[in-house]
Amino acid sequence: MQLGVTVPVLEDKIVQRSTVEVMNAIYETDFLDLSYGYRPGKGQHNCLDTLYMGLFGKVSWVLDADIRGFFDNLNHSWLIKFVEHRIGDKRVIRLIQKWLKAGVMHEGQLTETEEGVPQGGSVSPLLANIYLHCVLDLWTQQRGRDKSRGNMVIVRWADDFVVGFEHKSQAEKFLTDLKERMLKFGLELHPEKTRILEFGRFAANNRKKRGLGKPETFNFLGFTHICGQTLKNGKFTVLRQTIKKKMRAKLHDVKLELRKRMHHPVPDQGKWLRSVVGGHFRYYGVPTNQRAMGGFRFHVSWLWFRTLKRRSQKSKLTWVRMQNHVDRWLPHVQILHPYPLQRLRV
Repeated sequence: MQLGVTVPVLEDKIVQRSTVEVMNAIYETDFLDLSYGYRPGKGQHNCLDTLYMGLFGKVSWVLDADIRGFFDNLNHSWLIKFVEHRIGDKRVIRLIQKWLKAGVMHEGQLTETEEGVPQGGSVSPLLANIYLHCVLDLWTQQRGRDKSRGNMVIVRWADDFVVGFEHKSQAEKFLTDLKERMLKFGLELHPEKTRILEFGRFAANNRKKRGLGKPETFNFLGFTHICGQTLKNGKFTVLRQTIKKKMRAKLHDVKLELRKRMHHPVPDQGKWLRSVVGGHFRYYGVPTNQRAMGGFRFHVSWLWFRTLKRRSQKSKLTWVRMQNHVDRWLPHVQILHPYPLQRLRV
């Protein structure tokens, strides 16, 4: 773990941004479609849509992988070698080496970094993508071409990725080889957060035949992915719901901020809460997530109600009257991201 955060000076920020623009133009022709994180024109919902569609194929097993401390353990020597494959200008290489060695500030002392990328620099996401492009993406693409072992799909957002497989033996072999591959380049999969689970259109029936419970779930980009059925005809579908831990954390932040704004005028509080709830819905507004979104809106309303009640011991505010504030200021639940098939058609 890094002890602090590198804060580039203004001149470095300007140079980094200019360098990133030039390098992006070069690497966008190299990066694969499976990679989405921090790339122009590629958002988190594009990544989620691709995963959603992939899970409807011949996927029966999912590798939910986590790289332990990726940004802190990225090997400088390997990274420079990867960059030199595409960048021949030694001045750019020296600049990257300088940024990598910039160090971190902790309690007034500067510590030089021997590994990892400095968090906060505009060049860091690109360097991380270059590293995983060479270590993971190209290697996975090569393995995926061999269909004799079964079909495989993968999506990656920065250092977070999910791989789907047709057969369990295929997934187990991939995981064994992936661990060796990571170690070769100074990385390690988190042993407790990396797992293979049964998931897909046949998972529920197969597990029922073996006397097992419902298929396990996995988390990716803020959503818990669940094997489910459509209400209309009972066919397989992937349910995506807000990760409960993330929603609790967000509500805790709202509670603390409301305390600070306790004596602000109600319209000011309402405008702020409208932006909070609206921002939440803009990200989590996907089909099958209405219940979680409604729960978020209700809990925000309740926190606001309790805050207003505490402004005075003689408060006569009732929950019925509170509904007027809620209906005026808080957005209603709305699906802002249609089913991936509809989005991909467009």
